[in-house]
Amino acid sequence: MAAVGASAVSVTSFIGSIGLLVRDVAVLLPGVVTQERGKRMAWTNLGYQLYRVGVRSIGVVGLVTFCIGAILSLQIGPILESYGAGGQLPRVIGIAMFRELGPLIGAIVLTGFAGASIAAELGTMAVAEELRALRSHAIDPVRFLVLPRVVAATVMTVCLAVFSNFMGVVGGAFTAKLSLGIPVYTYVDSTFQAVATVDLVTGLIKAAVFGVIIGALSCHLGMSVRGGALGVGSATTRTVVNSIVGLVCVDLLFTMIFYVLGLGGKL
Repeated sequence: MAAVGASAVSVTSFIGSIGLLVRDVAVLLPGVVTQERGKRMAWTNLGYQLYRVGVRSIGVVGLVTFCIGAILSLQIGPILESYGAGGQLPRVIGIAMFRELGPLIGAIVLTGFAGASIAAELGTMAVAEELRALRSHAIDPVRFLVLPRVVAATVMTVCLAVFSNFMGVVGGAFTAKLSLGIPVYTYVDSTFQAVATVDLVTGLIKAAVFGVIIGALSCHLGMSVRGGALGVGSATTRTVVNSIVGLVCVDLLFTMIFYVLGLGGKL
């Protein structure tokens, strides 16, 4: 019981630390728009982070979600066809991608591609005492380092969710044509007729939250590194593992909330 209690305290403390970092970022956000002194963000840094987090991840995210859509189509198509409902395949795959798989798979890939990189970079800076040097020059590391990365992760996770949805539909259409003979145009048209605006919006809300989680968690673990190169490696591993667990748990929470609110609960 003592071990369980200690684990619960550790998890609660960790989540609280992430929450405090998110709060600090939220406090700085208005200054990004108003350019208030002391809260300004380096826009050049933001541009680089957007490229690093999102643009460099497009190929990997596109390939993975294309394959996911193709696999689902191959697995589900014959089952629906056996019940005489093969024409419902675009509807099933499309709604699954827009509500759940597009945002979630895109965020998970982004975690491994960009989240680990952010943690390793900030961890190296922490080990090299660069964070302390910033503070000694009255530069807030949260404003200078964390804010651009969290904003970039949030913006690009939403953008990649839209791209993931599209690639998932394309992958499903490709294999549906091969396995069931459904024309690509018919498949795509049926998909977008079945997917409602609420399906897209709820998926993008999830994606935005996923982006905040990825950015804040990777920055927190990176800046908390102790113990040299071994600590950097440990932080990188923890970033990927904790982010994936957090993403799945938050996805479940939001799915339950949307279900209770009647948003996207039916096919």
